[in-house]
Amino acid sequence: METIGTPLLWLVFGGVVIAALLADLVLMRHGGPHKVSFNEAAWWSIGWVALALAFNGWLWWYTGQRFGAQAGSDIGMEFLTGYLVEKALAVDNIFVFLMLFNYFAVPEMQRQRALVIGIIGAIVLRAILIFAGALLLSKFHWVLYVFGAFLLFTGIKMWRAAGQEPDLESNPVLRWLTAHIPFLRRYHGSALWVGRGSRRKFTPLFIVIIMLGITDVIFAVDSIPAIFAITTDPFIVLTSNVFAVLGLRAMFFLLQGMAERFHLLPYGLALVLVFIGLKMLLIDVYKLPILLSLGAVAVIIGSTIALSLMRPAKPHAS
Repeated sequence: METIGTPLLWLVFGGVVIAALLADLVLMRHGGPHKVSFNEAAWWSIGWVALALAFNGWLWWYTGQRFGAQAGSDIGMEFLTGYLVEKALAVDNIFVFLMLFNYFAVPEMQRQRALVIGIIGAIVLRAILIFAGALLLSKFHWVLYVFGAFLLFTGIKMWRAAGQEPDLESNPVLRWLTAHIPFLRRYHGSALWVGRGSRRKFTPLFIVIIMLGITDVIFAVDSIPAIFAITTDPFIVLTSNVFAVLGLRAMFFLLQGMAERFHLLPYGLALVLVFIGLKMLLIDVYKLPILLSLGAVAVIIGSTIALSLMRPAKPHAS
């Protein structure tokens, strides 16, 4: 598979991600379990976005020096578009995460721990999916059409399901977990289990973390093909994806109190998937410029957010 990823690029990317995760874990441990305020989440969100933009700027400069100014500009724009697409689609993850936390009545103090563990697992699983997808695309061009059709179908399905509450009670994974894993009905601080050996029982926090990981993999099946519509380079796909995921925890605490205000956003996300699916299906007929793709995604997401604020959701009947 072709990639711009030189040993230096991979080394810098890996170093930045590991340093960022370690800093996040150290600061979280230093602060102790606590309820994350809106201001704290906002500053963390700004920090994660700034880190992604700084890496993009360095990538733009480095590839421009190595491959020429135009190539560097194209690569920088591909990273930025992939980052924006993944960041937008991650909002849907957040709504489902919030539903899981409410369903299991996860204490505010323990939500950070659950999200951090879930995000680390998500990075590993997404890396596996991205390299598998890149390998398939390098050998079979027609896989692009499969991805495109899948995104188109998923977008239509998401549009039809917008506004409906997912039914956790009938979720087969959750039902299997609760039927086969011995778990307690109450939380024990930040512990994932209590006891040892045959007496070990798992806390609800363990079930929540497993469900967060599974949920992210399901969403990754949608979002990763969407970025492959922008570029098939595994380095750009992985880096833009990971930098978007790194800010997921901060974005969760930023948006958890505003989920109802963005009630039309699922329709915008559905349109983004349909747009990218069509772009992928038509890639051999007409290749849409990256700048236009970036603009289209920004307009769709921005419009649905603005419409959500202009036309608030009707209150639920009690």
